Amino acid sequence: MKNFEDLIVWQKAIKLAKAIYRSTSSFPKNEIFGITNQVRRAVTSVSCNIAEGFGRRQPRDKEHFYVMALGSLLETKSLVYLCNELSYINKQETESLLEKITEVHKLLNALITAQKGK
Repeated sequence: MKNFEDLIVWQKAIKLAKAIYRSTSSFPKNEIFGITNQVRRAVTSVSCNIAEGFGRRQPRDKEHFYVMALGSLLETKSLVYLCNELSYINKQETESLLEKITEVHKLLNALITAQKGK
């Protein structure tokens, strides 16, 4: 692969970010600097860390950024649960987002495992 854009995990992370942005667009305005901002920053960090890791030359550096992406993904997951508990998103939307998160999680784990083998 020549570009991070070729990585399926990066493509799925971008789609997840779009879904989060759409979901949070209807959040209460008083949350704009609270949970809305936090979940958006967390989900954005996933694809950004994948891209940054891809650009690193040293295997340990690559792995570090991929692991950081995983941490941001899990932060996003936790925030999705909280948004559901606060009734900012309904059960169906929560399940849809969690499915997307699980898909990215599996792909990211595979990327990290592959990187460890180098």
